[in-house]
Amino acid sequence: MKAIRLTTYLTFAAAWSFGGYAMGQQPPKHPSHRPPHPPHAPTAPPNAMKPPQFGDALPGLTKAQMAAFLDGKDDFESPENEAGGLGPIFNRNSCVTCHSAPATGGAGPINVTRFGRTTNGVFDPLASLGGSLQQEMEINSVLHEVVPPEANVVAHRNSTPLFGLGLIEAIPDDEILRNVKRTPLDGAIGKVSKVADAATGKTLIGRFGWKAQQATLLSFAGDAYLNEMGITSRLFPVENAPNGNQQLLAQYDTVVDPEDVVDPATGRGDIDRVADFMRYLGAPPRLPLTSSAAMGRNVFQNTGCAVCHVPLMMTGPNKILALDRQEVWLFSDLLLHDMGTLGDGIAQGTADVRDIKTAPLWGLRASAPYLHDGRAATIDEAIKAHDGEGKVAKDRYLKLTKQQVQQLIDFLNSI
Repeated sequence: MKAIRLTTYLTFAAAWSFGGYAMGQQPPKHPSHRPPHPPHAPTAPPNAMKPPQFGDALPGLTKAQMAAFLDGKDDFESPENEAGGLGPIFNRNSCVTCHSAPATGGAGPINVTRFGRTTNGVFDPLASLGGSLQQEMEINSVLHEVVPPEANVVAHRNSTPLFGLGLIEAIPDDEILRNVKRTPLDGAIGKVSKVADAATGKTLIGRFGWKAQQATLLSFAGDAYLNEMGITSRLFPVENAPNGNQQLLAQYDTVVDPEDVVDPATGRGDIDRVADFMRYLGAPPRLPLTSSAAMGRNVFQNTGCAVCHVPLMMTGPNKILALDRQEVWLFSDLLLHDMGTLGDGIAQGTADVRDIKTAPLWGLRASAPYLHDGRAATIDEAIKAHDGEGKVAKDRYLKLTKQQVQQLIDFLNSI
């Protein structure tokens, strides 16, 4: 997609080149203008008798929670603009642009670019040069980011589906810790990602993102607002400078930070509402098992896929009834695993360069392309690309008959 060029800033740039701003003065900053969406009235949840669909809210929400879900969905789908703080560098101008298939909150084919430099086995995100995330778009062409020549590692990350994330957030840390294998099975050990969570100020177990780099949905939302749309918030109040150029940032960042302004009446901003949308977004709907899929469930176990793609976890006690002690059929242990050649070469937090979080498999039929960089167009290609701690299971898969392969794929397409 071509970078967005916004005329207001072009006008400012022209004025600066002929006026006092050319002498090194910074342009004046103005408050962000983020028109609020009219709040939804308390709304009855969907008919419980209707089969669930991708994009539905969790069953069992109260009317107030359903209204919060719809309020957050409005923010999730709304495009951002300069007046509200978009940019000055960003990847897309709305959440739904990357999370739309097969419904709002789903996956998408859009990749973002990560880069860094590895020297003698030590990874450097090149933060002073704008790393490790490259923002592809900008409000003025002079801000355009590139992968710097110092980088010797470049990786791509695919947009992940957000269905059921509230259930994943509600899984207790102790439940995740139980998945760490004291005695390795098939060479798969797994480790937790330890995260300094911006929302709580605590060190928590990460569970969101390809490197499990976020622990709570509020931090996940705040991080995305900053790094994908260039909108600062109370959790992430510092703008990204284009390739680390603070002078350019000062010249073109004309909106007062934080740009996601908290409503004094509620103490909440857009990141809170989007976090609510993700929290109340239902899990992917499961399909009835055909006879082939039922056989595929056994193949899934026998090949060792379930060692890392743990079928079921449980939420803990929760004041939100819809999240209270619920089964979570996510098919993931939420741990980091050394994936060998399938690693992306990027270190984040306690995730090393070859570590990738076990991707939840629920809703797999609607989340192509697969793997962290979207390289696999089919489930078969994704399995065959497994390496490192996933290699033993992959090798068993390669020995399956054509019928067993089809049974396994039929099962995976049902979960």
